[in-house]
Amino acid sequence: MRTSLLLPGILAASLFAWGQQPASPPKPAGADPVVLTVGTEKLTKSQFEQIVQQIIAQMPPERRAAANAPDARRQLAEQLAELKALAQEARREKIDQTEEAKTQLMMRTDQVIASLLYQKIAKDAKPEAADLKTYYDAHKSEYEAVTARHILIRMAGSPVPVKQGQKDLTDDEALAKAKDLRAKITAGGNFADLAKAESDDTGSGANGGSLGEFTHGRMVPQFEEVAFKLAVNEVSEPVKTQFGYHVIQVQKHDSKSMDDVKAEIEQKIGPELAQKQIEAIKSKTAITFDQSYFGK
Repeated sequence: MRTSLLLPGILAASLFAWGQQPASPPKPAGADPVVLTVGTEKLTKSQFEQIVQQIIAQMPPERRAAANAPDARRQLAEQLAELKALAQEARREKIDQTEEAKTQLMMRTDQVIASLLYQKIAKDAKPEAADLKTYYDAHKSEYEAVTARHILIRMAGSPVPVKQGQKDLTDDEALAKAKDLRAKITAGGNFADLAKAESDDTGSGANGGSLGEFTHGRMVPQFEEVAFKLAVNEVSEPVKTQFGYHVIQVQKHDSKSMDDVKAEIEQKIGPELAQKQIEAIKSKTAITFDQSYFGK
């Protein structure tokens, strides 16, 4: 028994959606041959290809390549033929004239044309320059990043473990040590060497204190606030966090301009603009609910 590549519901929905779209201009018979005939209905190559593309668009990405294979197309054609044969028989029995069928057809028609309208609105929702600038100004921090290194001196109560053979420093002792290390660095000492020898953050310490590049929200608030305010190569005063005292040096500070992130912003606010248009359509349409039935 062959397993279907496509769910019947997807096939039926795609065929229904295809049937609701405006007819394409006719092509010469030789350029668009009939590839499937079911009873009196004929389906051309371009019509079949359109149905295939609608179905593939609804499939998970990992299944799309298989759906384009020749045997999958033949299987789809067989399913389509079966669907149309059943639909033709249903019309002969006037099932399409029943109230149940009319209700379902009405809902499906509304779903299809509403979906097509949303696609049109989303495609046409082009943000104005003012919209882009407003969004960029409000989210500028999201496009800012620093590359930094640090030396951590833990104090009693820190979640960072004490190095083997070292003393558990008090808060005052840890602060004094951090200040001493900063003084050595500002006097010309090698930051990386001191980090390797003295930092209680053994992970970054092994790499000269390097933390790599990070954006807002990646570090604890006290650390982040100082790091993003430091000038490049400036060495901070000791910064206290729950981990201990940090001596921070920013090596690079990058900020993307609006032109750099314009396409990204358009993708983010496009749906918001489309939703506003949808809300505007709803607000201008008279909608009344029967409170005795639905409640308030």
